[in-house]
Amino acid sequence: MKSAFPVVTPSGERYWTVLDDETMEVVPAADRFLRNARFGRDRAESTTEAYARSVALYLRWCERTGRDWTVAATDFGMFMVWLKFTPAGAGSGPVVRGPGSRPVRAERRINAVLAAVRGFLRFAITAKEVPGWVLAVLYELADSRDLPAEARGEDTGLEYRMRAQHRLSEPDRPVDRATDTETVALIRACRSARDRLLVLLMARAGLRRSEAVGLRRSDMHLLVDNSSLGCRVEGAHVHVHRRENPNGAWAKSRRTRAVPLDFLVVQALDQYAAERADCPPATLCDFLLVNLFRDPVGAPMRPDAVNELIDALCERARLERHLTPHMCRHAFASNIADHGGELDEVQTLLGHASPSSSAPYLHPSTDRLRAAVERVPSPRELLAEVSR
Repeated sequence: MKSAFPVVTPSGERYWTVLDDETMEVVPAADRFLRNARFGRDRAESTTEAYARSVALYLRWCERTGRDWTVAATDFGMFMVWLKFTPAGAGSGPVVRGPGSRPVRAERRINAVLAAVRGFLRFAITAKEVPGWVLAVLYELADSRDLPAEARGEDTGLEYRMRAQHRLSEPDRPVDRATDTETVALIRACRSARDRLLVLLMARAGLRRSEAVGLRRSDMHLLVDNSSLGCRVEGAHVHVHRRENPNGAWAKSRRTRAVPLDFLVVQALDQYAAERADCPPATLCDFLLVNLFRDPVGAPMRPDAVNELIDALCERARLERHLTPHMCRHAFASNIADHGGELDEVQTLLGHASPSSSAPYLHPSTDRLRAAVERVPSPRELLAEVSR
């Protein structure tokens, strides 16, 4: 049986690999792929964990069904059925639950597993560990010769395209924004200055949960003129960096960005500084957000603690629906757009590489939609102008 397993390198960096539970040795092909993803492609530790769990499921299925993992992609359809109905802790046999059974994995989770396995097999094909023809099993392969001339553009070179052969249709579940009323309710439900600051960093600065708990105190520049700090950005702002953090926090974007902070966040920072000063162990920690009420006191907060906090705040505030940390980030982006912000401004503030990544974060308010409709002149007004 194959299982995902965390590894700590001599330098202290962590990644996840796949372990054979019988021999207690790593699976070489999977380990090479995961090490490349972590260190060669600069992926987060949490990403290699997700990849490792997915690859372990694939190798486990191959083992239980007597398939050679290098060519088992020809039966990817059977693998999808196995994923859908076989629990993670099922026995060693290949039998899945019968018709009428409830799925144990949703479409989105199955697609994520398939994407990781496709990446693993692509890497193995490049390393000559898997036959090249498997690529055609995984993807529909085409080139620019089948496109009309208008779609080819000015570039006359031959370009290849690949589309995954196996993918389940996922139900449309767009992430909604937290409303201003809900954000205020969360802040009022906070019992500490640290928690208020954390909510505001997500809702008023658009930080992801890992970006917020990965901040160092040196990342906060609160002067009107920050040149004395070696920073050319004027006014209060926070620098978001991608770096290794012992608490597992990881900035998703490779781009370092400076996000302006409004007076609410600056005020919350001042209040938190006084609260943090009463915690002696925190003086030794350079991280901004630390544990004040749980062990280990003074250690940096972990990303999972943010979810636990938002869950508790939703219960305490008696909100009608469950909010997530990411909904606060969506609220930030939507508020910027609702008050005249351009898409490129939203893109830069969120740290996205392209505008298309920022578009799903924009949830226009009903007032903004109505104003957009009312800005369109009526036919009567147009006819009046023509008759003049």
